[in-house]
Amino acid sequence: MNNSIDKSITKHYMEEGQGDVIILLYGLFGSVNNFRYLVDHLKKTHRVIVPKFPFYDLGYSVTVFSLTEFLQQLILELNLEKFHLLGNSMGGHIALLYTLQYPEKVKSLILSGSSGLYESGMGDSYPKRSSYDFIKNKTELTFYDPGIASKELVDEIYATVNSRKALHILSLAKSTIHNNLEKELTKIKTDCCLIWGQNDTITPPEVALKFNRLIPHSKLFWIERCGHVPMLETPQSFNVILDNFLDEYSNSKSEEISSSSHITVSKTINSPQIKSIFNPVRICRCGW
Repeated sequence: MNNSIDKSITKHYMEEGQGDVIILLYGLFGSVNNFRYLVDHLKKTHRVIVPKFPFYDLGYSVTVFSLTEFLQQLILELNLEKFHLLGNSMGGHIALLYTLQYPEKVKSLILSGSSGLYESGMGDSYPKRSSYDFIKNKTELTFYDPGIASKELVDEIYATVNSRKALHILSLAKSTIHNNLEKELTKIKTDCCLIWGQNDTITPPEVALKFNRLIPHSKLFWIERCGHVPMLETPQSFNVILDNFLDEYSNSKSEEISSSSHITVSKTINSPQIKSIFNPVRICRCGW
């Protein structure tokens, strides 16, 4: 790892709250801001840590492997023994690699729109310089509601891909595409929660189903009318599912939970305060 990162690694994270530790990992074009609603929610009950990935400090050969190494260095610096690990998109990919390498450290694994099997993103179709419309379209496709792709967000991504940072991003994007974990996933014995937007076009529903089949102790939960970043697009729905999973883990981690082939439960939260923004949560349990 780059020495400059080693010497200042503890500057590359944000932390809020106290309690059981949960680490949140964002994706390729994401940032700490992707987790703003989730951090505000979790910090009431957990010590929340969000690493700030040094995408542009690790050289043009930055990969999901070098970022996994960065994560391990941060965990060592912070003296973290065991923790819950949550990853979205490429962050889920890094969470998977970390869990495979250090299974004894991870209490539970939460994945949402994770890469590692198949991802339809920028990848090899990386846009040409000055292609603002391409970036706008790709950003809007990240969400079920294209209105969430604000001009500020599109401008930020557009500026990144039209800067020297583009080569770092391209290297990282290709590393996620070329590292398929299909043959490794059955080795994961950690309790795993899969929270997926039913309208995710980047890691489509069939990707979630495949993760669920391959990861032995996994549960799959769908959020309707939701795209690739559920914790940002439908935070209330996401938080309900995550809270239930973490509570279940705490209360019955030593119990053997009987599996079911496919049970679907639909529920709607009718609070008038959140009715207009809270999509119904369709929960699909596919074994534990």
